[in-house]
Amino acid sequence: MQEKGAISIHTENIFPIIKKFLYSDHEIFLRELVSNAIDATQKLVSLASMGEYNGDLGDTKVSVSFNKEAKTITVSDNGIGMTGEEIKKYINQIAFSGATEFVEKYKDKDPEDLIGHFGLGFYSSFMVSEKVRIITKSYKDETEAVEWVCDGSTEYEILPAVRKERGTDIILHVAEDSEEFLDSLRLRGILKKYCKFLPHEVALENEVISNPKPLWTQSPSELTDEDYLKFYKELYPEAPEDPLFWIHLNVDYPFNLTGVLYFPKVKNDLVPSKEKIQLYSRQVFITDEVKEIVPEFLMLLHGVIDSPDIPLNVSRSYLQSDSNVKKINNYITKKVAEKLQALFKEDRKAYEEKWDNIGLFVKFGMISEDKFYDRASKAALLTDIDNKKYTFEEYKELTSANQTDKEERLIWLYASDVDKQHTYINSAQKLSYNILQFDGVLDSHFINRLEQKVEKLSIRRVDAETADKLIDKDEKRESILSEEESNKAKEIFEKIAGIHTVEAAPLPTDELPVTVTFPEFIRRMQEVAQTSGFGRYMGDAPNQYNVTVNTNHALIAKILKEEDETQREQLAKQALDLAMLSQNMLNGKDLSSFIERSISMVM
Repeated sequence: MQEKGAISIHTENIFPIIKKFLYSDHEIFLRELVSNAIDATQKLVSLASMGEYNGDLGDTKVSVSFNKEAKTITVSDNGIGMTGEEIKKYINQIAFSGATEFVEKYKDKDPEDLIGHFGLGFYSSFMVSEKVRIITKSYKDETEAVEWVCDGSTEYEILPAVRKERGTDIILHVAEDSEEFLDSLRLRGILKKYCKFLPHEVALENEVISNPKPLWTQSPSELTDEDYLKFYKELYPEAPEDPLFWIHLNVDYPFNLTGVLYFPKVKNDLVPSKEKIQLYSRQVFITDEVKEIVPEFLMLLHGVIDSPDIPLNVSRSYLQSDSNVKKINNYITKKVAEKLQALFKEDRKAYEEKWDNIGLFVKFGMISEDKFYDRASKAALLTDIDNKKYTFEEYKELTSANQTDKEERLIWLYASDVDKQHTYINSAQKLSYNILQFDGVLDSHFINRLEQKVEKLSIRRVDAETADKLIDKDEKRESILSEEESNKAKEIFEKIAGIHTVEAAPLPTDELPVTVTFPEFIRRMQEVAQTSGFGRYMGDAPNQYNVTVNTNHALIAKILKEEDETQREQLAKQALDLAMLSQNMLNGKDLSSFIERSISMVM
């Protein structure tokens, strides 16, 4: 058989379109050619299993080799092969009048129909080649080997060839601007990236570099913890620590999906991880940019997702949105929430030990997705300053009796810095209040989320008010000072407090003479602005705080009795600075003045 002809297209040249529009990276050519070779091998295995091929399958390995002197790269398989007529069908008939029309025409097709056994994927070879040859022999009896040759124009030639065994060799005559691929390390890197887990062995220069039976294709019942940890190291050899636990995904309806997701130790930040979730389609690596499939909060996880039902465009490089993507997204979210609940129920102690490393991830999910909040809330934990952990329901039960205000609203108190807020914690604990610990980067958002979801709940930082006002129970306390004396004390402190709000109130005698508190609403706005990236706009705004003068403290009475105005102001300033010091708010000149004044008073 010898024949010359023109590739059936309606553009003057297909290849610039392929290079410019269809492929995001030239290295994709090797993935496409090896994937096609694997597809050809798989088809032969399927025919054998159906009894339509009775020959010996023999070696099903796909081989990649190169010749630097001849400037060639060869991809060989022992798969189904092609006849001359099949070459014309699969290789030559690419009928479209432009890239846009082509993508539109094939957008609803199964990716395998486009790039499974040769077809468009094969033409990616022209991104790096000045000429491409195919030498192939069909598995069918009494067929002859043929050679197809094309130099990158629309002209091709089919010639008789010599190949004793079934299968196909793709021989690329590498173009001058692509000679970087004539390198063992370069080819190995591409194969390791895209072809590491293909279902048949892949060899470079006779060395097998693939694992055709990756862990996610195996039955979970046959795997041990050691198997999962070993595979994690295979995926992420540079990972410094083992994962905490994992989920093995396996569903075949209403879509096909397999995979393994690992839960790493999540530090108290949201810095993107280098170890991303990898997306595969039939064990062919597609991308590690999976934000369309995996909810944003699950991007903190590591692992593999493999699904033939995720729609890809013709270069296998970009995801397309459709109903299956949304279903897969929901399914993965559901499985993660179920895993958390299962771990909590099976061994609560072990789960609590992991909480510090997964809490940020769980909170991120509960903040960003309503469905995840609802599913994960039973396994989410609150931690108090004594490091005791509670479910939401447990904590509601613990606090409802003593921390419900006069409006029947439940009040949860928290500290964001236990050491800095120790004075306020101590005051609240005198009233038998329990204090939660919210010191994470997402906690200001998480607090807002809890208030939205838990009926009649208000959450306040322990320094938002004086202890007796944190939870307003409509209890009155008598003041030692008269109303006139209280007003005078207020005036004295207003003079030195500047723009900040001052009030005089009867507090317990063992509380500080002056307390500085931060209004919950204003402070929370500042925190959200900081974590949302808007903090720079509030950087020069002064911190608005409230000053409460304890009219039942002996020092306030002493200040009022002091006849020397200068001395009276010095005492008041000292009392206010002590309050500021308890909030770590004294620095620079103010701190120096406080120290000098303290020494003078002691002397």
